This record gives sequence, structure tokens and C-alpha cells, in this order.
Amino acid sequence: MEEASKRKKRSKSEVDEAELLTVPEGWKEEPFTKADNIYGLLEESSFATLFPKYREAYLKECWPLVQSALKEHYITATLDLIEGSMTVSTTKKTFDPYAIIKARDVIKLLARSVPFEQAIRIFQDDVACDIIKIGSLVSNRDRFVKRRLRLLGPKGSTLKALELLTNCYIMVQGNTVSALGPYSGLKEVRKVVFDTLKNIHPIYNIKTLMIKRELAKDAELRTQNWERFLPKFKHKNLNKRKEPRKKRVKKEYTPFPPPQPESKIKEAETAAKRKEERNKAFIPPKEKPVVKVKKAAEVKINVQVLKEKVKTAKKKKLGAPAAEEIAQKIAQKEKKKKK
Repeated sequence: MEEASKRKKRSKSEVDEAELLTVPEGWKEEPFTKADNIYGLLEESSFATLFPKYREAYLKECWPLVQSALKEHYITATLDLIEGSMTVSTTKKTFDPYAIIKARDVIKLLARSVPFEQAIRIFQDDVACDIIKIGSLVSNRDRFVKRRLRLLGPKGSTLKALELLTNCYIMVQGNTVSALGPYSGLKEVRKVVFDTLKNIHPIYNIKTLMIKRELAKDAELRTQNWERFLPKFKHKNLNKRKEPRKKRVKKEYTPFPPPQPESKIKEAETAAKRKEERNKAFIPPKEKPVVKVKKAAEVKINVQVLKEKVKTAKKKKLGAPAAEEIAQKIAQKEKKKKK
């Protein structure tokens, strides 16, 4: 009887706690106004963050917008381009004590390449931010870059799907992942980012998030345990194909000792010869000396002698020997006969 009464008490207490934890749909906390804190803040507080060189041009352009947005919450913002820092601080008119924390988050997000339009959303009550440091999760740089690209997906499709499922804005930049959205979404984003860098593909987490989203729509299943609906992925270590062992061929047994190794002098000589042979291909062939062509000396031409030669050539008949030549030949033959 006592055990049964204890069980009833436990069940009642559990039901009461569950009722207390549930929040009615559409309920929102009342905004913090100046009437809630008439006297303002006791002390001035400020936060500063450094920003990289490549963000300087963008911050210089959008800084007037940042100042005007923070002025609504009575917070001053200063940009130091020489030092490369952004500072936010409270004033005497600041009434919301948490406004400076949100202003700090704004400058942190701006430093991490989040655009101003998204960063200023942090001042909404149901929006928070999370800057996840991923630089130290993977030791090998090439592996880290590949896993970070896996988080982005082809043409940013994986990141877009994650943004739609978590209702968060996600920016992957360098060694950090900046997320901006509701607390429940930020929790899921952090889990997916850590799992991706632990070599778990983000598609598995996206599948579970899609199932959770569908289950949350059902009023009956909303309060139940979802483990039976969620897929369970087993990590498989695929064994590499074993290569056949290299067979060692036994050499023939010889009773004689191995040949004596060459001395260092001989080794140096052989190395020098080998080097010479290799360098022969790189030695250019000997070029022949360039012979300068001598200019032909000017010869004086005798015009009268040339004219006489032309006249004698004209007298000769083409194809027949000259009369004088025939007479000389006849005279030579007669002399030979007389002898």
C-alpha cells in the first residue's frame, strides 16, 4: 500500500513539473522598457573586439548604420581603424543592463564576416548567437579544409538546408562558424558542426532534423520519446584490400664470404665518373669560329682589251674551228712525217 501511494505521489509530482515546464503557444515575454529601470545603470561598462584587415572596408561603410542602431538602446560605438578594433560602451541613459551584452555580440559577429542586416537581429528577444571555434578540432590542415567544405556542401546546398531546418543564419569563415537564431536551433547547429569535423557527414544529421520537424507537428507525438522514429547510423570501418605478401626467394647457399666492399677512395672515384657521365648531356658543344667574308678587291678593267676579245669572238664561226687553228694543225702533221 505504501509503495502504491509513493508511486502516485511521484506521478503527480512529475505531471506537475511537466505542466510547469510547458509554455503556452504564442506566449511572449514582455519587453524590457525604461519604466522597469528608472534610475539607469550604476557603472559604465564597455567591450572591445579586434577585426581582420579584410573587414576594414565593409565596417567603414556600414559603421554609421551600426551607430544609429545602437543609439536606440543608448549605447555608443567607436571604430578604431589604426588599431583595428571596435568598442561598445554604455551611457548614463542606458536602462537595459543586457543591451551591452547584445551590443558586444553584434561587434563580434561583424568581426566574423556576418553582414550588418543579420548581426543587428541579435537585439530581438528570441534571437541569440553562437560563435563556434573549429580550428583546433582537426590537427591536419588539409583534412580540416575538406571537412569544412563538406559542411558548406556543393554550391552551399548543405548549409542552406541546415539553415532552413534550424531557422538559424550560419556563416562559415576561417576557423569559426557563426550562428544566429533561436536557442533550440543553435544547439542543433553546434552538434552538426562538431559531428562534421569528427568525420560524420552532415547529411545524417539533416535527415534526423527533418524527421524531428515532422514529429513536432503532431500534437500527440510532441510529448513522447522519439528515439524509435529516429534512424540509427552505425559507424563502419571499411578494411582496406589486403595486398598479397611478397614472397622471399631464397638465394643459393655459398660457403664463400661476400666480396670485400670498395674503399672510400674507390667509391669517390666511381661517384666522380658517374657525375661526369651525367653532366655530359648538359655540356654544350664547341662552336666553330665565325669566318668573316673578305670583301673582293677592286680590279681595274681595261676596256680596249675587252673590245678586241669581243671582235675576235665575232669573227669565229659557231660550230667550226678557226682557219688559223686548222693551218697550225696541218703544219704540225707535216713536221711529224718528215721526221
